[in-house]
Amino acid sequence: MTLGTVLVTGGASGLGAAVTHMLDDAGARAVVLDRTPPSAPVEHVVADLAEAGAAEEAVRTAVDRTGGLDAVVTCAGVDSCGRLADVPADEWEHVVQVNLLGTVRVVRAALPELERRHGRVVTVASTLGLRALSDATAYCASKFGVVGFTRAFAAETAGRIGVTLLIPGGMDTPFFDGRDEQYKPPADAKLNRPSDVALAVLFALDQPPGCEVRELVVTPSIESSWP
Repeated sequence: MTLGTVLVTGGASGLGAAVTHMLDDAGARAVVLDRTPPSAPVEHVVADLAEAGAAEEAVRTAVDRTGGLDAVVTCAGVDSCGRLADVPADEWEHVVQVNLLGTVRVVRAALPELERRHGRVVTVASTLGLRALSDATAYCASKFGVVGFTRAFAAETAGRIGVTLLIPGGMDTPFFDGRDEQYKPPADAKLNRPSDVALAVLFALDQPPGCEVRELVVTPSIESSWP
């Protein structure tokens, strides 16, 4: 089937960049929404999802440039590790702003287009959206929220758009860069390649009409946060 035009948040790096590359190889028209321009020569809109109104304006810009959207993949994500008492409030809330509210804002803004085209949404949560760990209250809160939002949204839009919840485990991406050593994966950690996880996204997007992959858990064979 034809994948059409797909908006990928966080598409400048990590999983988002892998999804964007794979969509391009599959003949789709990928549009990246990120706070930094992608290094690859791909259509993009620069926006910070933590800023009020940025998601809505970015989606409008993407629609104006492309003529419409067939799918949205929400890969944008940040973290701020540490105990609740030690993480500054603005940093803690920034994680929720990007991971949860950024996801909701982009999906809401794209919803009219997606309903018009019977499109698809793939939201990216985490195994830490199902399992809670110490020193990860912001990230867990945001990703638990993505899980709940996506499940409710799938029920709400059943028959009108396709909705898939992707729950990935650890991936070898720049996501862990800049952290204190105690919050980085150990040197011998088994992490998935983002390109392998991107295959799951493509699989969800490429289902025939009337068939949906509701949830996908994709982890390394050895994953400390699953089950």
